[in-house]
Amino acid sequence: MIKSKSFLSMTCLLKDTRRPLSAKLEPIKMSYTSYESAADGGRKPPIIIMHGLFGCKSNWNSLSKTLHNMTHRKVITVDARNHGDSPHTLEQSYQLMAEDVKFLMEDLGVEKASLIGHSMGGRTMMYLAVIYPELVESLIPVDISPINSKEVSDIQSVIDVLRGVNLEVNGPISKVRKLADEHMKSSIESPILRQFLLTNLIEVNQKYKWRINLESINANFKNNLAVFPPIESTYDGQTYFIGGGDSVFLKPTDHEAIKQIFPSVKFDYIPGAGHWLHAEKPNEFLKLVTQFLATV
Repeated sequence: MIKSKSFLSMTCLLKDTRRPLSAKLEPIKMSYTSYESAADGGRKPPIIIMHGLFGCKSNWNSLSKTLHNMTHRKVITVDARNHGDSPHTLEQSYQLMAEDVKFLMEDLGVEKASLIGHSMGGRTMMYLAVIYPELVESLIPVDISPINSKEVSDIQSVIDVLRGVNLEVNGPISKVRKLADEHMKSSIESPILRQFLLTNLIEVNQKYKWRINLESINANFKNNLAVFPPIESTYDGQTYFIGGGDSVFLKPTDHEAIKQIFPSVKFDYIPGAGHWLHAEKPNEFLKLVTQFLATV
Protein backbone atom coordinates (compact mmCIF):
# COMPACT_ATOMS: atom_id res chain seq x y z
CA MET A 1 0.00 0.00 0.00
CA ILE A 2 1.33 3.45 -0.92
CA LYS A 3 0.23 6.58 0.91
CA SER A 4 1.09 10.15 -0.06
CA LYS A 5 0.68 13.27 2.03
CA SER A 6 1.42 16.97 1.64
CA PHE A 7 1.08 19.51 4.45
CA LEU A 8 1.40 23.19 5.27
CA SER A 9 4.18 24.59 7.46
CA MET A 10 4.14 24.92 11.24
CA THR A 11 6.39 26.69 13.73
CA CYS A 12 7.99 25.44 16.93
CA LEU A 13 10.81 26.52 19.20
CA LEU A 14 13.62 23.99 19.40
CA LYS A 15 15.91 23.95 22.44
CA ASP A 16 18.44 21.13 21.95
CA THR A 17 21.61 22.30 23.71
CA ARG A 18 23.84 20.47 21.24
CA ARG A 19 22.55 22.57 18.37
CA PRO A 20 25.04 25.06 16.92
CA LEU A 21 22.12 27.41 16.19
CA SER A 22 20.21 29.23 18.90
CA ALA A 23 17.64 30.95 16.71
CA LYS A 24 14.09 29.80 16.20
CA LEU A 25 13.80 27.20 13.45
CA GLU A 26 10.59 26.75 11.52
CA PRO A 27 10.16 23.19 10.23
CA ILE A 28 7.76 22.50 7.41
CA LYS A 29 5.50 19.51 7.01
CA MET A 30 7.08 17.79 4.06
CA SER A 31 5.26 15.95 1.32
CA TYR A 32 5.96 12.26 1.65
CA THR A 33 5.05 8.83 0.30
CA SER A 34 4.82 5.76 2.51
CA TYR A 35 5.32 2.21 1.26
CA GLU A 36 3.84 -0.21 3.77
CA SER A 37 1.76 -3.36 4.23
CA ALA A 38 0.02 -5.26 7.00
CA ALA A 39 2.80 -7.85 6.83
CA ASP A 40 5.37 -5.32 8.09
CA GLY A 41 4.25 -5.88 11.64
CA GLY A 42 6.17 -2.88 12.93
CA ARG A 43 8.97 -5.12 14.16
CA LYS A 44 11.72 -2.94 12.71
CA PRO A 45 11.98 0.86 12.56
CA PRO A 46 10.94 2.36 9.23
CA ILE A 47 13.36 3.63 6.60
CA ILE A 48 13.22 7.33 5.70
CA ILE A 49 14.78 8.44 2.40
CA MET A 50 15.65 11.96 1.25
CA HIS A 51 16.70 12.75 -2.34
CA GLY A 52 19.51 15.05 -3.45
CA LEU A 53 19.57 18.61 -4.80
CA PHE A 54 17.16 19.12 -7.73
CA GLY A 55 15.51 15.75 -6.98
CA CYS A 56 12.20 14.63 -5.48
CA LYS A 57 10.69 11.64 -3.71
CA SER A 58 9.40 10.11 -6.95
CA ASN A 59 13.03 9.53 -8.02
CA TRP A 60 13.03 6.77 -5.39
CA ASN A 61 9.65 5.25 -6.24
CA SER A 62 10.81 1.97 -7.77
CA LEU A 63 13.70 1.49 -5.34
CA SER A 64 11.46 2.17 -2.35
CA LYS A 65 8.91 -0.44 -3.41
CA THR A 66 11.64 -3.02 -3.83
CA LEU A 67 13.36 -2.04 -0.58
CA HIS A 68 10.04 -2.36 1.26
CA ASN A 69 9.45 -5.84 -0.20
CA MET A 70 13.00 -6.97 0.57
CA THR A 71 13.19 -5.69 4.16
CA HIS A 72 9.50 -5.88 5.23
CA ARG A 73 9.95 -2.42 6.69
CA LYS A 74 7.85 0.66 6.05
CA VAL A 75 9.72 2.97 3.67
CA ILE A 76 9.00 6.70 3.71
CA THR A 77 10.32 8.97 0.96
CA VAL A 78 10.19 12.72 1.41
CA ASP A 79 10.39 15.89 -0.66
CA ALA A 80 12.86 18.31 0.89
CA ARG A 81 11.70 21.89 1.27
CA ASN A 82 11.85 23.81 -2.02
CA HIS A 83 11.66 20.50 -3.91
CA GLY A 84 8.88 18.31 -5.27
CA ASP A 85 5.51 18.86 -3.61
CA SER A 86 6.85 20.31 -0.36
CA PRO A 87 6.38 23.98 0.56
CA HIS A 88 8.70 26.64 -0.81
CA THR A 89 10.54 28.73 1.77
CA LEU A 90 13.05 31.57 1.73
CA GLU A 91 15.37 29.63 4.01
CA GLN A 92 17.13 26.36 3.31
CA SER A 93 19.88 24.75 5.36
CA TYR A 94 20.88 21.35 6.69
CA GLN A 95 19.79 22.47 10.15
CA LEU A 96 16.30 23.28 8.87
CA MET A 97 15.98 20.16 6.73
CA ALA A 98 17.02 18.00 9.69
CA GLU A 99 14.27 19.65 11.74
CA ASP A 100 11.83 18.93 8.90
CA VAL A 101 12.63 15.21 9.10
CA LYS A 102 12.37 15.23 12.91
CA PHE A 103 9.03 17.01 12.65
CA LEU A 104 7.75 14.38 10.21
CA MET A 105 8.82 11.60 12.56
CA GLU A 106 6.95 13.25 15.42
CA ASP A 107 3.88 13.75 13.25
CA LEU A 108 3.86 10.08 12.20
CA GLY A 109 4.68 8.76 15.66
CA VAL A 110 8.03 7.33 14.51
CA GLU A 111 10.34 6.99 17.51
CA LYS A 112 13.37 5.77 15.58
CA ALA A 113 14.25 5.22 11.91
CA SER A 114 16.99 4.11 9.59
CA LEU A 115 17.96 7.07 7.45
CA ILE A 116 19.06 7.06 3.81
CA GLY A 117 20.01 10.26 2.02
CA HIS A 118 21.54 10.96 -1.36
CA SER A 119 23.85 13.96 -1.78
CA MET A 120 22.07 16.95 -0.16
CA GLY A 121 19.72 14.45 1.50
CA GLY A 122 22.72 12.52 2.77
CA ARG A 123 24.14 15.57 4.49
CA THR A 124 20.73 16.31 5.97
CA MET A 125 20.52 12.82 7.44
CA MET A 126 24.11 13.03 8.73
CA TYR A 127 23.31 16.24 10.57
CA LEU A 128 20.11 14.78 12.02
CA ALA A 129 22.01 11.72 13.26
CA VAL A 130 24.62 13.84 15.02
CA ILE A 131 22.11 16.23 16.61
CA TYR A 132 19.41 13.67 17.46
CA PRO A 133 21.16 10.28 17.71
CA GLU A 134 18.33 8.86 19.79
CA LEU A 135 16.06 9.08 16.72
CA VAL A 136 18.37 7.11 14.45
CA GLU A 137 18.74 3.33 14.22
CA SER A 138 21.32 3.51 11.42
CA LEU A 139 22.56 5.93 8.78
CA ILE A 140 23.29 5.45 5.08
CA PRO A 141 24.68 8.53 3.28
CA VAL A 142 24.80 7.97 -0.49
CA ASP A 143 27.70 9.43 -2.51
CA ILE A 144 28.36 12.47 -0.34
CA SER A 145 30.80 13.47 2.38
CA PRO A 146 30.52 15.83 5.34
CA ILE A 147 33.96 17.11 4.35
CA ASN A 148 33.60 20.27 2.29
CA SER A 149 34.99 20.14 -1.23
CA LYS A 150 35.39 22.10 -4.45
CA GLU A 151 33.24 19.53 -6.27
CA VAL A 152 30.20 20.40 -4.15
CA SER A 153 30.82 24.14 -4.48
CA ASP A 154 31.03 23.77 -8.26
CA ILE A 155 27.33 22.81 -8.35
CA GLN A 156 26.71 26.57 -8.30
CA SER A 157 27.46 26.52 -12.02
CA VAL A 158 24.50 24.16 -12.60
CA ILE A 159 22.23 26.51 -10.67
CA ASP A 160 23.46 29.41 -12.79
CA VAL A 161 22.70 27.51 -15.98
CA LEU A 162 19.16 26.71 -14.86
CA ARG A 163 18.56 30.34 -13.92
CA GLY A 164 19.61 31.32 -17.42
CA VAL A 165 17.00 29.16 -19.17
CA ASN A 166 14.34 31.22 -20.95
CA LEU A 167 10.91 29.98 -19.87
CA GLU A 168 8.98 32.74 -21.66
CA VAL A 169 8.35 30.51 -24.65
CA ASN A 170 5.14 29.88 -26.56
CA GLY A 171 4.38 26.32 -27.57
CA PRO A 172 4.11 22.86 -26.02
CA ILE A 173 6.28 21.82 -23.10
CA SER A 174 8.23 19.50 -25.41
CA LYS A 175 9.44 22.59 -27.28
CA VAL A 176 10.44 24.35 -24.07
CA ARG A 177 12.35 21.31 -22.85
CA LYS A 178 14.18 21.05 -26.17
CA LEU A 179 15.19 24.71 -26.07
CA ALA A 180 16.24 24.39 -22.43
CA ASP A 181 18.33 21.33 -23.25
CA GLU A 182 20.05 23.22 -26.07
CA HIS A 183 20.80 26.07 -23.68
CA MET A 184 22.35 23.70 -21.10
CA LYS A 185 24.46 21.69 -23.57
CA SER A 186 27.38 24.09 -23.67
CA SER A 187 27.82 23.94 -19.89
CA ILE A 188 26.47 20.52 -18.91
CA GLU A 189 27.88 17.77 -21.12
CA SER A 190 26.01 14.83 -19.60
CA PRO A 191 22.66 14.22 -21.35
CA ILE A 192 21.57 12.11 -18.35
CA LEU A 193 22.13 15.04 -15.99
CA ARG A 194 20.36 17.44 -18.33
CA GLN A 195 17.32 15.15 -18.58
CA PHE A 196 17.28 14.77 -14.80
CA LEU A 197 17.29 18.54 -14.36
CA LEU A 198 14.54 18.94 -16.94
CA THR A 199 12.17 16.78 -14.89
CA ASN A 200 11.76 19.93 -12.80
CA LEU A 201 10.34 21.91 -15.73
CA ILE A 202 6.54 22.01 -15.44
CA GLU A 203 3.55 23.87 -16.86
CA VAL A 204 1.22 25.74 -14.51
CA ASN A 205 -1.70 27.81 -15.81
CA GLN A 206 -0.27 27.76 -19.34
CA LYS A 207 3.08 29.10 -18.12
CA TYR A 208 6.34 27.27 -17.66
CA LYS A 209 8.27 27.25 -14.40
CA TRP A 210 10.72 25.23 -12.34
CA ARG A 211 9.08 22.95 -9.78
CA ILE A 212 12.06 23.52 -7.48
CA ASN A 213 12.39 26.89 -5.77
CA LEU A 214 15.42 27.81 -7.83
CA GLU A 215 15.83 31.33 -6.44
CA SER A 216 15.82 30.14 -2.83
CA ILE A 217 18.27 27.34 -3.66
CA ASN A 218 20.53 29.90 -5.33
CA ALA A 219 20.32 32.32 -2.40
CA ASN A 220 21.12 29.60 0.14
CA PHE A 221 23.60 27.48 -1.79
CA LYS A 222 26.96 29.10 -1.07
CA ASN A 223 26.58 29.53 2.69
CA ASN A 224 24.06 26.83 3.63
CA LEU A 225 24.09 23.97 1.11
CA ALA A 226 27.61 23.89 -0.32
CA VAL A 227 29.08 23.55 3.18
CA PHE A 228 28.35 21.06 5.95
CA PRO A 229 27.53 22.83 9.25
CA PRO A 230 30.07 22.84 12.07
CA ILE A 231 29.30 20.22 14.70
CA GLU A 232 30.70 19.45 18.13
CA SER A 233 29.50 15.88 18.70
CA THR A 234 29.44 12.52 16.94
CA TYR A 235 26.99 9.85 15.85
CA ASP A 236 28.18 6.53 17.25
CA GLY A 237 25.51 4.33 15.64
CA GLN A 238 26.07 2.07 12.67
CA THR A 239 26.85 4.14 9.57
CA TYR A 240 27.37 2.99 6.00
CA PHE A 241 28.71 5.36 3.35
CA ILE A 242 28.07 4.09 -0.19
CA GLY A 243 29.79 5.87 -3.07
CA GLY A 244 29.97 5.61 -6.83
CA GLY A 245 33.27 4.25 -8.04
CA ASP A 246 33.41 6.89 -10.78
CA SER A 247 32.14 9.76 -8.64
CA VAL A 248 34.13 12.54 -6.98
CA PHE A 249 31.80 13.36 -4.09
CA LEU A 250 32.94 10.69 -1.61
CA LYS A 251 36.72 10.51 -1.64
CA PRO A 252 38.77 7.78 0.02
CA THR A 253 41.01 10.57 1.31
CA ASP A 254 38.06 11.78 3.41
CA HIS A 255 37.61 8.49 5.26
CA GLU A 256 39.76 9.31 8.29
CA ALA A 257 38.07 12.67 8.81
CA ILE A 258 34.65 11.04 8.45
CA LYS A 259 35.57 8.50 11.14
CA GLN A 260 36.05 11.38 13.57
CA ILE A 261 32.33 12.19 13.22
CA PHE A 262 30.99 8.68 12.59
CA PRO A 263 33.28 6.26 14.47
CA SER A 264 31.17 3.15 13.68
CA VAL A 265 31.41 3.68 9.94
CA LYS A 266 32.07 1.40 7.00
CA PHE A 267 32.56 2.35 3.35
CA ASP A 268 31.73 0.69 0.04
CA TYR A 269 31.93 1.82 -3.57
CA ILE A 270 29.95 0.52 -6.54
CA PRO A 271 32.30 0.07 -9.51
CA GLY A 272 31.28 1.84 -12.71
CA ALA A 273 28.69 4.04 -10.96
CA GLY A 274 28.66 7.82 -10.82
CA HIS A 275 26.91 10.23 -8.49
CA TRP A 276 23.43 8.76 -9.13
CA LEU A 277 24.62 5.24 -8.29
CA HIS A 278 21.19 4.16 -6.99
CA ALA A 279 19.69 4.90 -10.42
CA GLU A 280 22.66 3.66 -12.46
CA LYS A 281 23.24 0.42 -10.53
CA PRO A 282 19.99 -0.22 -8.60
CA ASN A 283 20.52 -3.95 -8.05
CA GLU A 284 24.01 -3.48 -6.68
CA PHE A 285 22.84 -0.60 -4.51
CA LEU A 286 19.89 -2.52 -3.08
CA LYS A 287 22.09 -5.51 -2.31
CA LEU A 288 24.48 -3.38 -0.26
CA VAL A 289 21.68 -1.55 1.56
CA THR A 290 19.68 -4.66 2.47
CA GLN A 291 22.77 -6.54 3.62
CA PHE A 292 23.67 -3.65 5.90
CA LEU A 293 20.14 -3.21 7.27
CA ALA A 294 19.99 -6.92 8.08
CA THR A 295 22.85 -6.39 10.56
CA VAL A 296 21.35 -3.47 12.52
